[in-house]
Amino acid sequence: MKIESITLREVQMRLKAPFETSFGVSHHRRIILVEVIADGVSGWGEVTASETPGYNSETTDTAWHVISDFVAPTLIGKTIDHASDCPALLAAIRGHEMAKSGVENALWDVEAHIKGIPLSKLLGGTLDEVASGVSLGIRENPPSLVRRVEEELLSGYQRIKLKIKPGKDLDYVAAVRKQFPNILLSVDANSAYRLEDAAHLRELDQYNLLMMEQPLNWDDIYAHSKLQSQIKTAICLDECINNARHALTAIELKACRIINIKLGRVGGHSEARRVEEVCRTHSIPVWCGGMLETGIGRAHNIAMSTLAGFTLPGDVSASKRYWAEDIIEPEVEVTAKGTILVPKKSGIGFAACRDRIEKLTVRTNSWSSQLTAA
Repeated sequence: MKIESITLREVQMRLKAPFETSFGVSHHRRIILVEVIADGVSGWGEVTASETPGYNSETTDTAWHVISDFVAPTLIGKTIDHASDCPALLAAIRGHEMAKSGVENALWDVEAHIKGIPLSKLLGGTLDEVASGVSLGIRENPPSLVRRVEEELLSGYQRIKLKIKPGKDLDYVAAVRKQFPNILLSVDANSAYRLEDAAHLRELDQYNLLMMEQPLNWDDIYAHSKLQSQIKTAICLDECINNARHALTAIELKACRIINIKLGRVGGHSEARRVEEVCRTHSIPVWCGGMLETGIGRAHNIAMSTLAGFTLPGDVSASKRYWAEDIIEPEVEVTAKGTILVPKKSGIGFAACRDRIEKLTVRTNSWSSQLTAA
């Protein structure tokens, strides 16, 4: 595959409702879309970085800079055999996993189109449908959260995840568990607590949670190993895991019993497959986390979630939960039993709505191998 052109587009989209986590409230998204053309075939990827460096050190603007000044100039005009060759070409760029992921994943889409197969099959996926859960932002009070949980359960979602932070945790979880004693329920702290809070976090053990996601510092695997030994609830690591080496470290330190794989956080499909393999080999279940993606990022998440190790419901939910109108056709839908059917068309299985994307685009940047050659 000769990489003939790379185009960045920043689109701005407003969420249907504010989404609050321990590190802030999101009302809209500034999202970078990546279109790569190789051998005359177009593929799409999405950069999942947030507007601020609250989740990790990347932002929409840092990703734009890194792709524009380093990633795209490195790749344009190159010929590769497989999308999985991309990470080696970008190895000199340390970090910036989300920036690199957006471009690499677009190449995976291209390769799947060229081979005429769904991206899920190219990745080695085996599932025809993936279990879907929802992530609920922090609400103003427990009753309003209970009402929202009920709405999502009526939509068929198989797992409910509650964002929590100090002061908005125990009462909220207790209210939901009291109303829904048998649902699959988890919590996500996004690094809002410290190891000194172990006794407080241990109180969550009584609510029969599937997991407690990333309760401690975003970059501290060791502290999570200390906490896991003090609580019964399974810890799930998210922000700590940027590659397969981190996953193996966490497993060997017994820092968690579950791992969340986010495509952007680990640098793309190539590394995501390695993380999944490490976890599956050590009998650690994984699931796909969400970053308020558009349909393009969501489509890549669906494909990744078909790998055998993804045994828990992920955060891949319907387009209509977040957007009045998505930028793909058809939009992602969830069945009445809480699953998403895996597309059977080639590539990501969804078509990018170019007209809508162009209307939402606020800036672009592009590279062509012809211009490079000239």
